[in-house]
Amino acid sequence: MQKLLYLVQTVSPPSLSLFAKPSFSYPHLFPSSALASRLRSYKSASTTGGFIRFPMASSATPKLPAPPIEEGIGRRFWIKFRKEWTHALYSPFVVSLAAGNLNLDTFRNYIAQDVHFLRAFAKAYEMAEECADDDDAKVGIYELRKNVLQELKMHDSFVHEWGFDLPKESTPNAATVKYTDFLLATASGKVEGVKAPGKLATPFEKTKLAAYTLGAMTPCMRLYAFLGKELQALLDPSEGIHPYQKWIDNYSSDVFQAAALQTEDLLDKLSVSLTGEELDVIEKLYHQAMKLELQFFLAQPLAQKCVVPLSKEHNPAEHCLMLFSDFDLTCTVLDSSAILAEIAIITAPKSDQNQPGNQLVRMSSVGLRSTWEELSKQYTEEYEQCIESALQSNKGEIFNYEGLRGALEHLSDFEKKANLRVIDSGVLKGLNSEDIKRAGERLILQDGCTNFFLNAVKNENLNTNIHVLSYCWCGDLIRSAFASAGGLDPVNIHANEFTYEDSLSTGEIIKKVESPIDKVQAFTNIKQSCCSDQKKILTVYIGDSVGDLLCLLEADVGIVIGSSTSLRRVGSHFGVSFVPLFPGLIEKQKQFTEEESSSGWKGLSGILYTVSSWAEIHAFILGSHS
Repeated sequence: MQKLLYLVQTVSPPSLSLFAKPSFSYPHLFPSSALASRLRSYKSASTTGGFIRFPMASSATPKLPAPPIEEGIGRRFWIKFRKEWTHALYSPFVVSLAAGNLNLDTFRNYIAQDVHFLRAFAKAYEMAEECADDDDAKVGIYELRKNVLQELKMHDSFVHEWGFDLPKESTPNAATVKYTDFLLATASGKVEGVKAPGKLATPFEKTKLAAYTLGAMTPCMRLYAFLGKELQALLDPSEGIHPYQKWIDNYSSDVFQAAALQTEDLLDKLSVSLTGEELDVIEKLYHQAMKLELQFFLAQPLAQKCVVPLSKEHNPAEHCLMLFSDFDLTCTVLDSSAILAEIAIITAPKSDQNQPGNQLVRMSSVGLRSTWEELSKQYTEEYEQCIESALQSNKGEIFNYEGLRGALEHLSDFEKKANLRVIDSGVLKGLNSEDIKRAGERLILQDGCTNFFLNAVKNENLNTNIHVLSYCWCGDLIRSAFASAGGLDPVNIHANEFTYEDSLSTGEIIKKVESPIDKVQAFTNIKQSCCSDQKKILTVYIGDSVGDLLCLLEADVGIVIGSSTSLRRVGSHFGVSFVPLFPGLIEKQKQFTEEESSSGWKGLSGILYTVSSWAEIHAFILGSHS
């Protein structure tokens, strides 16, 4: 609600809106990017000097570090294909390697496969060097090829250090073959619209092929540089020398990081004169290479148990995986209260407009805007007071669930009073159910959210129940948002509901989930109702705000998405630990034994895991084969 203060000051007047009366039709939901950038939920608000600041949405505040490179096509593609490199980071092979308990036979097999790949990589560099017309580019590619040959020698040192021999004639597996064939085919000009090298008549055509080749090679360099840095940051000197220290040192080294940068710089230089269509070809090659790199990691045989993916040890005959999620700013880019307020203001009659006698009498658009502003200001002030009041007790060093619950009971009373003010004000009166449905259909969800739920629903090997718990005033909005994705009808929605007369909202709300206490009670009731068949239940809750804290902690696995300051302040005050998911999984993997399974996750541990994207959630819970 807090962001409505911005909404009422910036929303377009009805005559200029994208809504057509009496109901609306529009190409996109919000009238301007300026409005969208200002809308932030009260749930993640922080304050300084009495002025409200709103953190960016989770997708705009990644915690997984991006490579330190200048803007270029390599940089843009890396950001765009975040899903693939996130899945590579969370692959069982990388997680086990990072934890230091990767089976030596698995690593030996990986080295043998990587030798095949590096030979193809060196050959592709050689072919790109022949095509490059610029002398500096030729020298740069030559240096990169030398680095690959040096990497092959490093693999020989791995063999000696760990005391095993590589077979003289090892057979590349299917993933390796697919990757090397793609790489060499690209370097040979077997790309749509490109002539074979022997038929390249002009320097431009040769340079274009060199650019295409670098486009297929850059993802590997950047991914390994990224993995090297990530794993290097997790090394703990107190645990002694890491079994795979030399591998980590190589890919985190300044030399390799510089080589990754050089590859991206060369890609930018070689593609500077290409057309938009030709740059699209490079993008497709980059994406395909990244997918093949992921498959290369997934193809490594892992003869050991691993904490990822969470669903791997799941037996639908014996287990029930229960997925819970908040909706506003967890699933969505914008909060639903702003959407409903915008519908109300834009579809409201003008102050001088006569209203039909057979319809609900509605407030004018001017009156609505003013009322929303008053409600928002009052909510903001009182919400901040509630948060500060919750932090008045002595800060605990140990996890204090009961103390936290007591503090949130006061917040729950406030939330219910705030909802009563909204109802009594009449601002939600007269909204057309079809307008709400269309708004839901066009609601923008967080990148990767829909894909995660679709894969969870469609996976026949999972016995999965999915529940969305939300403060949203109108459950129809949520149902429309999921229905528009197709295939998400099994998602159970637990939210408040509008009441209607002749398809128009009366302004009343059927109250079901208004507060943190309501949410955790709904969570408990749903869980208990699924316990009747005696199956082992594993619960996961995904949320972003203070209102989700109790559910996050009650769940076996609590995942915080985004960067809510108030959530962290309140949680930390009562001894809750916030641990980035990937490092947390590495610690879990270090302690993982063959006897353990997913049942090692337990609620009320006081530990919550933080992520910056749904790609992390997907990779952790479902893995990359889903």
